[in-house]
Amino acid sequence: MKAHNIMLTALASFAVCACSLDEYPYGFYSEANYYKTDADALSATNYIYDAINYIEYSRAIVFLGDMNTDVMFPKGDAKTSTKELDGWKRATFKTNTTLYNFYKYSYITINRANSVIENVGAMKDLDETLRNQYVGEAYFMRAYSYFNLARNFGRVPMHLTPVRRLSEATVGAARNLDEVWGQIFSDLDRAIELTGVYSTPVTGRTDRIAAYSLAAISYLYLASAKESGVPQYADMSFNVDDYYSKAAQYAGHVVDDPSQTTYGFDPGLMDIYDVNKPTGPEHIFLMSMDRTGVSEGQYSKISKMYIPYIAGGTVYLKQGDTDIMIPTHDGWSEYGTDATFYNSFPAGDLRHDWLFCNTVYDAGGAVVASYPGKLTYPFCRKFIDPEFVGDKTSTKPFLIRYSEIALTYAEAAGPTAKSYELVNFIRNRAGLANLPSGLSIAQFRDAVREERIYELAFEGKYCYDLRRLNKLHSGVTAAKEQGLTAEDVVFYPIPSLETDLNPYIE
Repeated sequence: MKAHNIMLTALASFAVCACSLDEYPYGFYSEANYYKTDADALSATNYIYDAINYIEYSRAIVFLGDMNTDVMFPKGDAKTSTKELDGWKRATFKTNTTLYNFYKYSYITINRANSVIENVGAMKDLDETLRNQYVGEAYFMRAYSYFNLARNFGRVPMHLTPVRRLSEATVGAARNLDEVWGQIFSDLDRAIELTGVYSTPVTGRTDRIAAYSLAAISYLYLASAKESGVPQYADMSFNVDDYYSKAAQYAGHVVDDPSQTTYGFDPGLMDIYDVNKPTGPEHIFLMSMDRTGVSEGQYSKISKMYIPYIAGGTVYLKQGDTDIMIPTHDGWSEYGTDATFYNSFPAGDLRHDWLFCNTVYDAGGAVVASYPGKLTYPFCRKFIDPEFVGDKTSTKPFLIRYSEIALTYAEAAGPTAKSYELVNFIRNRAGLANLPSGLSIAQFRDAVREERIYELAFEGKYCYDLRRLNKLHSGVTAAKEQGLTAEDVVFYPIPSLETDLNPYIE
């Protein structure tokens, strides 16, 4: 079997059989026999989302968003790829397996999305509203995948049609960042045009509000990156103020439109992270893992990653400031909380007091372990499933939350009355006082960015915030120790398994 690149090994519309690799990429479903019924169209759409549930991708959200900063550390015998990322060992990045898998599964998602755009879009017998919804979701997921590829790898190859043959798999990288991000915005506008808004959030699926949200996040990312002088972003062609305005405009459709009643703030801080409330108002885009699944990816082991090893069995946690105890399994100590970060929260912040555990109990309420002591670090409890079945849980990564879009709006719009209202709700929910009034736009944006650190902790956002603000090279201890520059950390290199076999990219 001859060697082939990521697009050839991984991009599959529907993986059912191995075809001749001299002619076709692995695992392509014969489209001549598919896309015939309404059920086919729905199955194909669901299959797009399936790719990001793979454990190699879902865990990479943490490794690329939090583990490589000073808020988290890996256990001593962590995988080599994890230690490379945590230590910012740049010389190893082209062969880092986590980066390779993130890149690979992003393109799997893109190819599945391209197949739906082309084939479901051509199903004239399918109800028009359904057809538009499915195709719109495909545009969203293509944009979402390129959004993540662009933030991590920069100028990546652009595949806008399904890859069916080897000759279609090797294309060059985008000419510049403007091309990549222009495609992201184009796809999101198509998603906005085609999709509707769910009356209740649908776990694992997206709608028009998700597209508005990702567009707002994207415009804010670019505006702040260029304003901060981040290498390569500083050379892009847009106007910073225009993009801040666009970020506020798109976010406004989510947080400042009275007709939008599906999504909103959850008034209960603990309710946001209640694993049995995946359709709560905060959840604009949430993965669909469930403890009833057959294999990992269908179910989740995320909670095992955050909880340290304690006693090998069930332990109990206090629920907020109540005496209610909920059970959870023991953990693997994979994602440790940095003590300096843990101690940096403002006094009285419930996101510290309620969403980190420094004590665990037995069923009778007796202390089993506490931090500092037998509990080696205070662990994040955003990912807890009290109804776990062995190692199987329904815990899910939080991909887009309403509170993130509220903070996106506030940062982009500056110190308006609406911005203050949104930020102060988040602070008050966490037990904190309002922001001081009368802040300048620079002071207000700094305050909002500070709020993001604590509100979105361990949700895979922090590294990207450091990167877009040109603080990654100076704000992460390992990067400083490696002597890395802003240019060194702005992007990871495209994996060598791709570049070695694709003559059109470096």
